[in-house]
Amino acid sequence: MESAKIRIMRAVLVLGMAVWLGSAWGQTAVTAVGEPPVLQNDGKPMKVECVCSAADIQSAGLSCTNDEPCPLYLELDSVATAADRIFLTGNIHTPTSTLYSVLLASGDSGKTWREPYERMRSAALDRIQFVDFANGWISGEMQQPLPRDPFLLVTSDGGATWRARPVFGDPEFGSILAFEFSSRTGGAMVIDRGGAGENGRYELYETSDAGETWAMRQTNARPMQLKHPALNADWRLRADAATKSYRVEHHIAGAWHSVAAFAVSIGICKPPEAIPPPADNGGPPKAQPPSP
Repeated sequence: MESAKIRIMRAVLVLGMAVWLGSAWGQTAVTAVGEPPVLQNDGKPMKVECVCSAADIQSAGLSCTNDEPCPLYLELDSVATAADRIFLTGNIHTPTSTLYSVLLASGDSGKTWREPYERMRSAALDRIQFVDFANGWISGEMQQPLPRDPFLLVTSDGGATWRARPVFGDPEFGSILAFEFSSRTGGAMVIDRGGAGENGRYELYETSDAGETWAMRQTNARPMQLKHPALNADWRLRADAATKSYRVEHHIAGAWHSVAAFAVSIGICKPPEAIPPPADNGGPPKAQPPSP
């Protein structure tokens, strides 16, 4: 039976997420303000830019102040390639909360990097797979207050554009433990429901329409193994303690070669500066109310 705590949290999610879902799957969820700049690779770890808004601080339940700002970190999870493009997935977070998802892409062998999909507030992107030069998927889920509403970002043009597709039609707890596509339309996925699974913590789903819809096939108390987990044997992400960065590396001729590096520490989160009232520049005097 579903616990009272889970039922209450589910009800809160249904009410609080209705508006979010309506916009999220049409294009994206609530996104960061402004378009992030193009990052230029000069051989040093690049720093992904992030400026906190008041809404970020409130939605994440942070206590960042001007005197005690919250540190911001970049976390990278997966790397994959399609034709001449390199893709990295991850998130931006504080020590206690996930603020935004991040998708980075380079079309010039790592010399410059852009974000081809808007950052989603309170979301994280994980695994990535391409079955050919055109068709690819990225797994993700919302992170607050618990992992929930798992989704895929889907591309059919080699990562030039992406669109979000939910796994469930309604708000649900759970995250994508693993997924694989054997063709541009057929795939499988294992969902970890945590404590919200009624018949088993882990659920196996299948799709025949490239991830547009999913049907549950099996539940189990233990994780189920997919037949052919997605691997990118010639590419890897490596945490480099010396430079406090993630290194993107390519395996060529029996050796790993560094392509790019991204700093782990990317700044601080604090309340935006208050905008002062306009100064009196000695213009025409203000009209005075008539004397009684």
